Amino acid sequence: MAAGDADAMAAFVRRHQGRVYGLALSVVGVPAIAEEVAQEAFVRAWRHAGNYDARRAQASTWLLTITRNVAIDVLRVRRELAVEPAVVAEMLISTTNDTDRVADSERITTALRALPREQAMAVLLSVHFGYTAREISEQQQIPLGTAKTRIRTGLSRLRAMLEVSHG
Repeated sequence: MAAGDADAMAAFVRRHQGRVYGLALSVVGVPAIAEEVAQEAFVRAWRHAGNYDARRAQASTWLLTITRNVAIDVLRVRRELAVEPAVVAEMLISTTNDTDRVADSERITTALRALPREQAMAVLLSVHFGYTAREISEQQQIPLGTAKTRIRTGLSRLRAMLEVSHG
């Protein structure tokens, strides 16, 4: 493949297409998008075949890593912020007839307020706005590990307060 052998590439695709598509589908959740992710993963593998190092990983592991990265990139590009922060605030304080939604919203808001401010901020940025730990660390000018810990600890405390199981 690294030498540009199209037959080798065709055999490589046939051998790995099921696993690549399956991984892409599990990450993006939409069959049509998973097909695009799989195609892009194979294109990248073809372009970068010369960079593959058998001492570092099996070819399938290398290809699945490429697939995972492409799928995550696609999700980031497709990610849409649900609403602007001002709209979220308005939604939380607005009156509505949907009493279940309001009750859930109040429980979550109360639980978030019980967290240390840094953890609540990290959880909101991560869960609601879709920021990665790296983006949070950059935005708040803290080490990446600190951002990850704040997210993990905050979510753990919220689960306990809201009595949410992992199942």
